[in-house]
Amino acid sequence: MRNIYEVQTANKWKSAIIVAIFVVFVFIAAYILTNAFGYYMGYQPGGFGYFGMALIISGISSFFGYYYSDKIVLGISHARRATPQEDKLFTQVVENLCIGAGLPKPTLYVIDDTSPNAFATGRDPKHAVICATSGLLDKLNRSEMEGVFAHELTHIKNFDTRLMALVAVMVGLIALLGDWFMRSMWFGGRRGNEREGEAGSIFLILGIIFAILSPIVGTLIQLAISRRREFAADAGSVEITRQPQDLISALQKISADPEPLRSANKATAHLYIENPFRKDGHGKVGWFASLFDTHPPTAERIKVLKSMI
Repeated sequence: MRNIYEVQTANKWKSAIIVAIFVVFVFIAAYILTNAFGYYMGYQPGGFGYFGMALIISGISSFFGYYYSDKIVLGISHARRATPQEDKLFTQVVENLCIGAGLPKPTLYVIDDTSPNAFATGRDPKHAVICATSGLLDKLNRSEMEGVFAHELTHIKNFDTRLMALVAVMVGLIALLGDWFMRSMWFGGRRGNEREGEAGSIFLILGIIFAILSPIVGTLIQLAISRRREFAADAGSVEITRQPQDLISALQKISADPEPLRSANKATAHLYIENPFRKDGHGKVGWFASLFDTHPPTAERIKVLKSMI
């Protein structure tokens, strides 16, 4: 049996390795795509003008995402502000957990949806939000809620919401560069020169390969990071509550609930404690299909949690 801290350490190392691989991949992809674009358009190697434009666009989008992502997500989800009068238990549970974890109390929201689920968002602990569906507040008991909300507080404490926002920006950057390169080849006339030599031909071939594969590979690594952060948040929940069984019971109830979460979409699915689009067959898909999951299989998460009992 592994204790909480051994599980947390393992999760941190695995997450750090995946993030490091992702950063290296993004720099390699950006280097190859900008050089390929430069050779194709007849510039000196690098194509910095277009790369700089991509950086400006991604910088603007990341700025707005950094400051307004929580409002955008809450608006998309049709969430309402929770009140101590109407949502007394929700408020009390989160307040008590914040005291124990030494965190400022996040702003609380409720989605009027009978499917049980919850998520956290916000750029840092001082501007954090925890949002729960009315179904979760109705169908889980107090101890199970503590397990779920401690999981979400761990995401806030570990700055997971900020990390995933930055990862999304990097994925968007290489997708944008790849799209520009492919569009220039399809719709623009080549302005290269005969002196580009063997290096130019190699960059053009690599540019085509990376333009096609980079968005796919980037998304797969993004999803892998998301799955690793779920394991880390599960361990963090146990560190706060000291009760793995409460989170196990909550995950079992949430994953077994047959009702779809109507307010969820592909842009917000990774935020939730349980994938709102996967209500059947958890842990029963092939390894290739599982690469495209935003969450690890519930059975695998429960197995890790049981190892802490």
